[in-house]
Amino acid sequence: MSNPLTQRLQHTIRQDVASMHAYAIQPSAGFIKLDAMENPFRLPAELQRELGERLAAVAINRYPAQCVADVIDALTRHVDLPAGCKLMLGNGSDELIDMLSVACNVPGAKVLAPLPGFVMYEMSARLRGLQFVGVPLTADFELDEAAMLAAIELHRPALTYIAYPNNPSANLWDDAVIDRIVAAVGAQQGLVVFDEAYQPFSSRSWMSRLAGHEHVLVLRTLSKFGLAGVRLGYLCGAAALIDEIDKVRPPYNISALNAEATLFALAHADEYARQATLLRDERERLLPALRALPGVTVFPSQANMILVRVPDSARAFAGMKAQGVLVKHIAGLHPLLANCLRLTVGLPEENERMIQALKVSL
Repeated sequence: MSNPLTQRLQHTIRQDVASMHAYAIQPSAGFIKLDAMENPFRLPAELQRELGERLAAVAINRYPAQCVADVIDALTRHVDLPAGCKLMLGNGSDELIDMLSVACNVPGAKVLAPLPGFVMYEMSARLRGLQFVGVPLTADFELDEAAMLAAIELHRPALTYIAYPNNPSANLWDDAVIDRIVAAVGAQQGLVVFDEAYQPFSSRSWMSRLAGHEHVLVLRTLSKFGLAGVRLGYLCGAAALIDEIDKVRPPYNISALNAEATLFALAHADEYARQATLLRDERERLLPALRALPGVTVFPSQANMILVRVPDSARAFAGMKAQGVLVKHIAGLHPLLANCLRLTVGLPEENERMIQALKVSL
């Protein structure tokens, strides 16, 4: 017999929510943490002190207003936002994905994205009552152009997500294929969202092309920039489009402390650019080292992560964890990811530990 609380939950909680799994975050204390694509660098001591003094002066007794406007102005300059475009802020890119689901939830609206991809596109769509359409990538994690165009024609999605580069495969897709997908979505009166979460490590961006594509949005986060703990994302696009989406943004969704930390980081963008350069160099060093391991297939990367396929991913993951190295076991997320691990690019000494841990765990 069910107890009173179980009965209450059955009566009040949506069945689809009750059937879902929560977003899983691995306990990481005591491990070399290479599972979440974080920037591993701490600020130099002098900048830590300067940031502490700056945050101490924030008027946390007041709602954030001017400081958020200052962040928008600073980011507009930092990304060289094209004329005619605006940007809005979110508590990480996750909140902006949710706002898009809310703003675009017209009757019958659908969300389309390649799979495997970032799980929040589907989760947000389903939680907000939109139908999600996933289009499988090819076996080598490229866009299946014919399947994408057919799905766009059939489903006429309100939102189509293009991760640029993709998570978890870390690759950039062919621009000619993407151009045809963008045109097809435009012809169906839908919106395309380029998710550039890993832009600091990528060789290409869609930001400069926004002005010529009024149905395209660029979504970014400062998490990979080096501010994962600050939780700040931003969405860029045609001013009239951003103005509409901004109507569903919760008031004061960015805290004053987060805003001030962002302004500080942008004032020291050269330090974060230096860190990104080091991580790109480490990535290029890691790729051939991983390819040299027996039985390991290494996929191309334009992010601060590398996707690998090993003979037995469960065994390799457990072996690496036993040696104190935490990576992401993603084999169960999609059939295309069979026996795959996702490795975050860390500090040089962390990467050495990761290679050795993987080598003995194969």
